[in-house]
Amino acid sequence: MKMLLAMVCMLLFAAPAFSQSMDEWSELDAGIQAYKNARYNEAIKHFSNVVSLNDSSVLGHLYLATAEAQVYIPGGDSPNSDHYALSAINEYKKVLELNPKSADSAKGAAYLYLQMHKFDEAKQYYQEAINIDPNDAGNYYAIGVISWTESYKERMAMRSKEKLDPSEPFINSPNCEKLHRANEALIKEGMDMLVKSLQVNPEYDDAMAYMNLMYREKADIDCNDMAAYTADLETADHWVDVTMATKKARIAKPVIPRVTSPSPIPK
Repeated sequence: MKMLLAMVCMLLFAAPAFSQSMDEWSELDAGIQAYKNARYNEAIKHFSNVVSLNDSSVLGHLYLATAEAQVYIPGGDSPNSDHYALSAINEYKKVLELNPKSADSAKGAAYLYLQMHKFDEAKQYYQEAINIDPNDAGNYYAIGVISWTESYKERMAMRSKEKLDPSEPFINSPNCEKLHRANEALIKEGMDMLVKSLQVNPEYDDAMAYMNLMYREKADIDCNDMAAYTADLETADHWVDVTMATKKARIAKPVIPRVTSPSPIPK
């Protein structure tokens, strides 16, 4: 408990906008205790009290967003589910107003938008996170995944409409040019972002795996060009090999303990 309180105090002093009134300290500490014990609704009440007492509390808004995000159930039947996601997003945005350098808040908003399938908004906030911290490979990767998801959905919808066999190339379809127009920019965006993620982290095997998938999307818009189609599939297979080799190399490495970044709310 003493260690937790010391950590909270250190965080509070690091946030100059936080008023050090006893009421705020008390509500913040109560919220942290509730959160640690997975009593998220109770934590939400305490963190809401913090921001009611001091709307400039960066920690209050950040912790409130984090607690509300825990309550959100993607695709949940409860009408309150999206309410919690949107409320958490608003809190993350409030943090960004108070502290424009809060990469965690930009990523938090982006992730919730992604879970709600609001892809444009998710990309916007992942890009904001990139602007804040260009050395975080995960943000480039996330945009790449979103671009692949959008292109994949479009391709599968067209293939389903034409009742094509899964192994049958789409490049000879009369609708191939239509798919090309729909997916070309998405595929380029996805590849560009995955390349950037690998420039930041050359051993990012998840990004490698999606490079494989992106080249398969590209192959299906190589309309009436069997040579390009074959080349793209060969490149996709190359990325499969690179991904597997990277995973094997990681497994072979000795495990070295490392310090990880703390979550927004002290554990």
